[in-house]
Amino acid sequence: MDKKKILVVEDDPVLGVMYKTKLEAEGYEIVLAVNGADGLTMAQQNSFDIVLLDVILPQLDGFSVLAELKTNEVTKNVPVIMLTNLSTTEDKEKGLAMGAADYLVKAEYTPEQLSEAINKYIK
Repeated sequence: MDKKKILVVEDDPVLGVMYKTKLEAEGYEIVLAVNGADGLTMAQQNSFDIVLLDVILPQLDGFSVLAELKTNEVTKNVPVIMLTNLSTTEDKEKGLAMGAADYLVKAEYTPEQLSEAINKYIK
């Protein structure tokens, strides 16, 4: 069975490595992008099973990346989980309205819970 590929777009190196380590331990293949522009390019050039997307990112914010992914024929059906510290209801509703599969606030999720959330979208 092929490993499921996850793109993690996260500009905090500590969090990026933590997510990568945790998810790789569960058998996923992880690709890290440290800014929105790189994340968008990687998502469009590779095939991912899911994208974990921070909102506050250098170069291109997560909402902009999400908008591009959802209008691109290649990436529009890839589930995107917004993973951010922006916890307002407005931000959450915006992300979901734009097509995010889920909107998780980093501070409220342990890596274990994040993994469970991912499993809901990766079959």
